[in-house]
Amino acid sequence: MTRTRILAIHAHPDDVEILAGGTMALLADRGHALTIATFTPGDCGSREMGPEEIGAVRRAEAARSAARIGAAYMCLEMRDLAIFNSDTSRRVVVEALRRTRPQIVLTSSPVDYLGDHEAASLLVRDACFAAPAPNYTTGAEDPAPAIDAIPHLYWMDPIGGEDREGRPVAPDFVVNVAETFGCKREMLAEHASQRRWLQQHHGTDDYLESMEEWTRERGRRVGFSHGEGFRHYRGHPYPRTPLLQELLGEGLLWPPGTLTSDSAIGTA
Repeated sequence: MTRTRILAIHAHPDDVEILAGGTMALLADRGHALTIATFTPGDCGSREMGPEEIGAVRRAEAARSAARIGAAYMCLEMRDLAIFNSDTSRRVVVEALRRTRPQIVLTSSPVDYLGDHEAASLLVRDACFAAPAPNYTTGAEDPAPAIDAIPHLYWMDPIGGEDREGRPVAPDFVVNVAETFGCKREMLAEHASQRRWLQQHHGTDDYLESMEEWTRERGRRVGFSHGEGFRHYRGHPYPRTPLLQELLGEGLLWPPGTLTSDSAIGTA
């Protein structure tokens, strides 16, 4: 079987696990080459530890989480609440793409509750376009060569499946992650430092339960016990062939005919 290189990149440690951990575990089971990347090390995620200390903790947690499915982990070393759509940031993302050389990229929704998530989405979209252009240099000490082609680009659900004003965001398709949900939960549980931070900053103590509730709800809407939603970005000249859907197989996807359908599924 040909191994496909897949990069799942989101703003902070634990975002990929919450929104695409089950799908990444399915792809790992099929033998594909996986990388999980975060823009930041989660350096603002503590009231007791300074940014360098909590950043080190969260990088280690993210690496352990990725290792559970045999994925590599990388951090782009931006900082929490400081992800902005700038030329400097775009070149950092382009270098990450050139080093990982993905054929498929999964990233954050362009509309979400947090600016870091939205900025990351826009940066990744444009970096996918720029990464094959050799004259767009990154300034890295030992730069990787341009990739061969624009990769297939997919947006994960926003947190809770809603935009910043609480309106549902419809995925193009939903992946049945029932068989890998246990692994997804174990991956997220590696991010133990998040529990303390969410207790303090969000006033919640249920990040595992919230993830499970949402994964079940996304699945329930289409008849799965657990689901993860994605939108395929098809803007010119990004690839329109359903490569991710083909790797997963029709039996794990809703709606039927997903491998050829361009329509979103709705939210009912």
